[in-house]
Amino acid sequence: MKPPTGGRRPGGSSRPPGGGGKKGAKPKRRRWLKVLAGAFLSMLVLLGVFVGVVYATTEVPTPESVQTDQTTVVYYADGVTELARLGNENRTNVSLGQISQPAQNAVLAAENRAFYTDPGISFTGIVRAAWNNLTGGSTQGGSTITQQYVKNAFLTSDQTFSRKFKELFLAVKLDNEYSKEQILENYLNTIYFGRGAYGIEAAASTYFGVSATELTPEQGAVLAVLIRNPSANDPETNPEGAQQRWGLVLDAMVEQGWLDAAAREAAVYPAVLPNTGSSSGIPTGPEGLIVRQVLDELERQPFSYTRDDIYSAGLRITTTVDKAKQDAALAAVNDVMAGEPANLREALVAVDPKTGGVLAYYGNDLSSSEDPEVDTTDYAQALKQPGSSFKPYTLAAALENGYSVSTRRDGSSPQEFDDRPGLPVVNSGNAQCGNCTLKEAMTRSLNTTFYGLAYEVGPEVVAETAREVAGLPATWDPNRDDNTVPEDLTGYETLSIPKTDITGGSIGIGEYPVRPIQQAAGFATFAAGGVQHATHFVASVADSAGTVLGTGTTASTQAVSAEVANDVTFALTDVAESSDLPLDGDRPVAAKTGTQGANRTDNSDAWMVGYTPSISTAVWVGSKGTEPIVNSRGNIIYGSGLPGEIWQQFMDTVLAGTPEEPLPSKPLIKGDADKGIPEPTRQAPAPTTSQAPEPAPVTNQAPAPSRTPSSSSAPVPSQSPEAEEPVGSTPPVPSSSGPPTPSTSAPNG
Repeated sequence: MKPPTGGRRPGGSSRPPGGGGKKGAKPKRRRWLKVLAGAFLSMLVLLGVFVGVVYATTEVPTPESVQTDQTTVVYYADGVTELARLGNENRTNVSLGQISQPAQNAVLAAENRAFYTDPGISFTGIVRAAWNNLTGGSTQGGSTITQQYVKNAFLTSDQTFSRKFKELFLAVKLDNEYSKEQILENYLNTIYFGRGAYGIEAAASTYFGVSATELTPEQGAVLAVLIRNPSANDPETNPEGAQQRWGLVLDAMVEQGWLDAAAREAAVYPAVLPNTGSSSGIPTGPEGLIVRQVLDELERQPFSYTRDDIYSAGLRITTTVDKAKQDAALAAVNDVMAGEPANLREALVAVDPKTGGVLAYYGNDLSSSEDPEVDTTDYAQALKQPGSSFKPYTLAAALENGYSVSTRRDGSSPQEFDDRPGLPVVNSGNAQCGNCTLKEAMTRSLNTTFYGLAYEVGPEVVAETAREVAGLPATWDPNRDDNTVPEDLTGYETLSIPKTDITGGSIGIGEYPVRPIQQAAGFATFAAGGVQHATHFVASVADSAGTVLGTGTTASTQAVSAEVANDVTFALTDVAESSDLPLDGDRPVAAKTGTQGANRTDNSDAWMVGYTPSISTAVWVGSKGTEPIVNSRGNIIYGSGLPGEIWQQFMDTVLAGTPEEPLPSKPLIKGDADKGIPEPTRQAPAPTTSQAPEPAPVTNQAPAPSRTPSSSSAPVPSQSPEAEEPVGSTPPVPSSSGPPTPSTSAPNG
């Protein structure tokens, strides 16, 4: 009979037969352990098969292929035409027997003391590198010499797991297929030692003037220190750090029994030859300055390469520079400046308004300088006062603050302003226009109009607008490698009085310096509807196999509104024609001349900047310093002279055969009528004498906006009168009865 439901089983226990769930769990657990163990063993087998297949299929490149892979090639924008080959000049291969044993030992002591006994890879280094990559620590692993050779010779310098994976398999297979002596020989012939020297033979000659077979332990230790970071450990630039690491290498040699302790005690740091500035493949002509800019750009974000990586990684760099446009730039400079005084210097930069890419670049010809000492200055990067070529930024700031190109201003001359008492502002040739629109004042380049405009809008407002439009930094960077920032500007605000952070009304007429490349970029922003694209030289970077590693910057900002850009362009459309610099076929173009005066009778800098929707070009002509500039006929150089001729020839050449691009035919912004002077109802009678009497200084008669300029009471440097060449006339001779000439330089038209 069945027991009653819910009743106890015999023996008083309610537990089911078999002892309950706990006794049945052990067999299940054992089954799971067997499954996991089987899966683990299967994974190990699969991993072993995978490793075996990868190892078997891994091909070790021949040592003969190393030199080609290490040469970095720089191309023009087409990606085919070579601009330069970097890092392949200073290299001489030698056998291991031609390298002194002390030098070999020094390298081993610094880089891989267990080289002759290790399997080609360092397991502790691999674990350390993996941990650092996972935790975000240093990317430097403890690589063996074999791993370093593989990475430098056959792979890229990318800090990725895939690259490290390839490195390990290549290193192991290389260690199995080649002798240690062969690997060390190849390593010492391919490693980069800095100063353009590839391989220990070139390094021995570059640093000590000897062959590799003559290297002493002390000299070998100097070279061994350079392997990790040639630039940072160069004894000429970092003597303290280089000598400290040198001592550590010698100590390691003693520990390994490769150097006698007494010899170590007596060791003296050897004399190192001065750095002669090896070109490392950088062209010596005008194109060399392009390559320098490319190298500087690659060292910054988003690439962040070291100079040593660039020279040794076998990169394929495509620039934005167009070969035909570059040729046109060189031809324009050479044609126009032929026969002109040898002290004159020139710069031309053309920028693509749609991308910010530099299309043509001329900053100097390092191969043909006539100076006793070659002038290596890159004048496309040199800070020069822009004079009236800065006025479009002043207009843009005004348009953003209630003015329009039809606003009428007092352009009479001379005028005094509250921020420069006793120093009147004067127009070129003392030109008079008591009631001109801002567009008319731009065409005539009236100083009094634009000084007053900057003073009313606020000098700091003008400065900030110009920084946004031209892509200027907030301060002049003291760490620039090109050393073009003078000491009196370093670390201070851009567009301010030297050694201060004060910006005065003088900004309105170009008192504060900018670079020619920044002028080309600023005008390109107007051409692009107010969008400022970051200026750049690098289009893309690929490895030696053609795999793209990165592209140039695409950063852009809306610096000013499209309406402001439209109206600035509209205001500039008559300047080229009025300066006798029209483009072929009367092609529409927006432009502005500029001249900087050393004093009332001399000029030191002359500019022509202009653009179409497809290209913006800035041209500067001046001298090494601020000395007066005259042409071959002894005449003062103005913006409409030599710079204008260079600009005109270049623009005509590069635009020939391209579709004509329209420019704005009318303004879009309607300004506040209260900011202007009422339109005159009758024309003032012309003077009856051959020369109008010079008027007395007057103040600006237009009402100022309600906002008080932040720096209206700040002192500004003395200024001389405008000295831009009047349209359709010869350079004026200042009258002796004119305003007093200040002792310092001043911006001119």
